[in-house]
Amino acid sequence: MTILLVRHGETEWNRARRYQGWSDSPLTPRGEAQAAAVGRRLSTLPEAAAAAIVASPLGRARRTAEIIAAQLGRLSPPHLDDRLREISLGGWDGLGRAEIMALMGASFVEFDWYFETPDGESYEVFAARIAAWLAEHGETPVIAVCHGVVTRVMRGLYAGLPRHDALRLEVPQDRIFRLQAGIIEEIAV
Repeated sequence: MTILLVRHGETEWNRARRYQGWSDSPLTPRGEAQAAAVGRRLSTLPEAAAAAIVASPLGRARRTAEIIAAQLGRLSPPHLDDRLREISLGGWDGLGRAEIMALMGASFVEFDWYFETPDGESYEVFAARIAAWLAEHGETPVIAVCHGVVTRVMRGLYAGLPRHDALRLEVPQDRIFRLQAGIIEEIAV
């Protein structure tokens, strides 16, 4: 199995430090440049030539995947898979850190709060959909374009990391993570 895992490029809400969840904001010019750079770097990796491109249906990931596909000379649009959506924060989609901290008070715990929103997804539900996606990918290489929490949990599940460690993994928008033969390799763009 080879998964080339990519986080979407920078968005307007990333710059404003707002958590998007299932809501969306467009890529910034920097985000579009990041996506193009990732696509150019992918074009140098032999396994990317035959890899299907699969993306979250949320606009920021879908647009990043389209830019990557163009860099790879692909004519067909990326396949969209709901299981690669970012975590749902429910009614807290779009809120900033200070707003979330005010709502949670003393129960706010960095990174773990994602799974404590009143009407969002639990860790168990979220991790189960990511695990189901991972379980389907065998011999055929795939380029997966998704989101920050998705990339954390997917790499954590793949490496067998405890939840606490997985949720603290870095989520750069200018890297590719190659998941292959039980190893995760970070590839600079």
